[in-house]
Amino acid sequence: MTTLVFGHKSPDTDSTGSPLIWAWYLNEVKGVDAKAVLLGEPNTEAAFVIEKWGFDKPESISEVAEGQDVVIVDTNNPAELPDAINDANVTAIIDHHKLVGGLETKGPIDITIRPLACTATIMYDLMGDDADKMPDNIKGAMLSCILSDTLEFRSPTTTDVDKALAEKLASELNINLGQYASEMFEAKSDISAFSDAELIRMDSKEYEVDGTKFRVSVLETTAPKLVLDRKASIMESFKAVEAEDGVDQVLLFVVDILNEEATFFTPNDLCKTVAEKSFGATVEGDSVVLPGIMSRKKQIIPNLKV
Repeated sequence: MTTLVFGHKSPDTDSTGSPLIWAWYLNEVKGVDAKAVLLGEPNTEAAFVIEKWGFDKPESISEVAEGQDVVIVDTNNPAELPDAINDANVTAIIDHHKLVGGLETKGPIDITIRPLACTATIMYDLMGDDADKMPDNIKGAMLSCILSDTLEFRSPTTTDVDKALAEKLASELNINLGQYASEMFEAKSDISAFSDAELIRMDSKEYEVDGTKFRVSVLETTAPKLVLDRKASIMESFKAVEAEDGVDQVLLFVVDILNEEATFFTPNDLCKTVAEKSFGATVEGDSVVLPGIMSRKKQIIPNLKV
């Protein structure tokens, strides 16, 4: 049986690149028949990385069959995985997020969850000396994952381990790290083809605070004006997304990569309360700038209060 390797729904660069990396490792090093798949369409940055490094876009799936061998990467949250994930045969989890709970396996498995900025960084360490066998496209995918998840080392999730590996890979690939990161972020910032609802869901996670269900959405961009110019229609679309997704409120943060700040949309009293209680912000209109806020995982979700 082929082992499917996949990350979370709404795949970003790490949830697109890491399955490709680990499927290569299983196939070429461990002799395990493996295939990278995605749980949805990759975002524009991830699509750029796929094309840049000459990969075929992995197949998108929405379900897994009972007993299907799978490796889960870049998440351990059942809400971000196929509904029937507990009926599959999960053989391993490789992740860098907090342990959520709710996954059930058929037997003991390999689980690696480490406080690093990127799943791909963990994979490099797990490979040991076999990492030397990585071809350039796998190295390129790994570098891309790290640059994306660290926002080129601007994110507070960045560790010295992530940065050192990215610099090593860039050197081996003879790539100007800063220039390549700019190309990636430019691709990420192109939102012209997406509807408001698609933007809201593009990079989002469900999270509950004291009985209130949020969809916490982040748009990382070097061109925040492209998003802010659509602020009114995006906020109007909150209602439809909330109804369709069964959440109480969308929280949208537009992260300005270059200025290292986030603009938080505050269309109602609940959002304004979240801004004030969570970030100590003073809200006067339908949005507020939060200086230094870059990371959903480290700065946004842990601080959410209602």
